[in-house]
Amino acid sequence: MTASCATQRLISTAAPSPQIETPAEVRRPCSLYVLPPSASLMDLELGYATRGAQLVACDTARGAAVAIHDAEHALEARQAAEREKRLRPWWKVW
Repeated sequence: MTASCATQRLISTAAPSPQIETPAEVRRPCSLYVLPPSASLMDLELGYATRGAQLVACDTARGAAVAIHDAEHALEARQAAEREKRLRPWWKVW
């Protein structure tokens, strides 16, 4: 007699969380200029300019990764709020 109670299926309310595609440029590790073993003054000047440009590019990629991460969390929070609102009983209006 109790077998029919055990066959009830629970409806899953879990939905896949939204994900934003991360660009390949953000995933690549940053490379920095390394001075040659016997560096001259020209190598030092070239190294400072090159390394500075590489640091700016790396910081830009890091900023993009952080922005993507924050946007993904905002989407997840919005989805959770909508899910909570949808699952609220009809007699509760707040």
